[in-house]
Amino acid sequence: MTTNTYTNEEFLSLYKKLLLPRMIEERMLIGLRQGKISKWFSSWGQEGISVGTALAMNPNEYMLTMHRNLGVFTARDIPLRNLFAQFQGKAEGFTKGRDRSFHFGTNEFKIVGMISHLGSQMGVADGIALANKLQKNNEATLVFTGDGGASEGDFHESINVAAVWQLPVIIIVENNQWGLSTPSSEQFRMKSFADKGIGYGIDAVSIDGNNFLEVYETVKYWAEEIRKNPRPVLIECMTFRMRGHEEASGTAYYPEGLIESWEDKDPILQFENFLKEKGVLTDESIQTLRSELSEFVLSELEYADNLPKITPNKETELADVYAPFANKEILPKAVSDREIRFIDAISEGLDEAMKLYPELVLMGQDIAKYGGAFKVTEGFLDQYGADRVRNTPLCEAAILGAGLGLSIRGQKSMVEMQFSDFVTEGFNQIVNNLAKAHYRWNQNADVVVRMPTGGGVAAGPYHSQSTEAWFTKVPGLKIVYPSTPEDAKGLLLQAFSDPNPVMYFEHKKLYRSLKSNVPQGYYTVPFGKARIHQSGEDLTIVTYGMGVHWALETLVKYPEIKGEVIDLRTLIPLDKETILQSVRKTGKVLVLHEDTLINGFGGEIAAMIAEEVFEELDAPVFRVGSMDTPVPFQAELEKQFLPNAEFEEKLLKLYKY
Repeated sequence: MTTNTYTNEEFLSLYKKLLLPRMIEERMLIGLRQGKISKWFSSWGQEGISVGTALAMNPNEYMLTMHRNLGVFTARDIPLRNLFAQFQGKAEGFTKGRDRSFHFGTNEFKIVGMISHLGSQMGVADGIALANKLQKNNEATLVFTGDGGASEGDFHESINVAAVWQLPVIIIVENNQWGLSTPSSEQFRMKSFADKGIGYGIDAVSIDGNNFLEVYETVKYWAEEIRKNPRPVLIECMTFRMRGHEEASGTAYYPEGLIESWEDKDPILQFENFLKEKGVLTDESIQTLRSELSEFVLSELEYADNLPKITPNKETELADVYAPFANKEILPKAVSDREIRFIDAISEGLDEAMKLYPELVLMGQDIAKYGGAFKVTEGFLDQYGADRVRNTPLCEAAILGAGLGLSIRGQKSMVEMQFSDFVTEGFNQIVNNLAKAHYRWNQNADVVVRMPTGGGVAAGPYHSQSTEAWFTKVPGLKIVYPSTPEDAKGLLLQAFSDPNPVMYFEHKKLYRSLKSNVPQGYYTVPFGKARIHQSGEDLTIVTYGMGVHWALETLVKYPEIKGEVIDLRTLIPLDKETILQSVRKTGKVLVLHEDTLINGFGGEIAAMIAEEVFEELDAPVFRVGSMDTPVPFQAELEKQFLPNAEFEEKLLKLYKY
């Protein structure tokens, strides 16, 4: 410890920073009892970690926080009135009343708050650190996790990625020895989280988290180290949670005498005693400072109390789900006279995007030298280099989180799922982080997730599922599903121009079996605009992906049926007008998709048609999907599973209705 290098003024400044969150918390506990705030996660006794780390980092460096990091927000001088407005759900808070307490971020103060799913912030930290490394800006990133949250898979995935990629990120494990009511003895077997560093191949140390100066100086040392020589470090901060996980849960589960044994280790009390020994503080000056800070906190709290309550507005809420996007169509410069395969069109789209967006980073398993499982990125490593075409470990959650982190630092990313089925490993990052970031705190997620999908290739239940309906109900995502090579390229380029998260589905069976005229160069196909592949007067077929080809092939067998085939191209946004206009014309409609029937996206389309144009229908709305079983492996069983035969039967039935 190098305490002799501080002046009395510096000591006093540090003490005020350490004391402020405690003074705020005293007021918050009163506000909780008065019903002015709905919930409170106490950092009582852990302030030394939050304040020490925040002061050790440069103000322009990102910190990713959790429940008990009030001191990070105060040490970064966030206006308390806005912080209190956040706690009270006022419009002047950072989430406009849409999320609670510390579940928010602010780019102005370089803080990214948590979501309730512990551990997910760690992948985001990897992405921010990766951007810092690529941009060569000599910045560190710091992310918090707890001893309980460190049991999550995100913890392992994210540290492993940081180690493999040598990312300049500091992982702070706040070991307060309890996960809600579960003690550490029931959470893990090792003695110290510093021991984990050996397994990950990174530096790791354990320190006294209640020793404010030790936290400050340790983090300062490692931040300076990894700015010069990028690599991750894990710092375990030993501490204790003096109050409940949140106030309503209480502390009745603590063994008798445990709280009392930690009271003398309180970081504020320890620092006060230290400064009194050095002659910097006296009991009288401490009381004076506490009174001054208390008055300041009270005045800011009164300001927030007097702010008006939010007036709900549907238009405002809906408008903030997505970041603004013009969604313009850019036409190709020339008519195409060449035919290329579906897979080549996707590869061309990626190549055009890589040229247009130098900040774009591609990430996925085996996508570099090997070119990906389906060879979509073959040759990209040689052309664009290992910084931008990145093989990843087997860790979907961490990489999807890293996509959000890259976006926070102004970079685009593409994450390739080797098969769309594997997206379950990163589901939380997509539906709770990527999808909700803009709505919650005005941070877009400029991430395209490529999803090789679909059956018909005898790949079995874990490589053949149609997974689009898992995501169509999640506000904040856009769902794209092309059926032709020309649309595949144009829609992919539109996905990269859109600042919002896009789930881009590409049917594996079409990769090498389908060719069409695809324009060279750059062009885009707008989202939310369906394509009519064939006009007709007898009935409407609404479909997408492989369903388009099943419909067209079946109609060839029955030339007497004048069917209109609508290819949705994007499910979210959905082109309702084209569907309804066609149904009004034909009076009959059949909705077809490869996904299983129950809860497939076709149910939403059928409900919309029944609600909007019921009186203009000449027959019930028909739906056709695959069997409600997992996708079987054996070819004949898979053929039975898929909806082709049933589609033909229902098409004839609807025509004759």
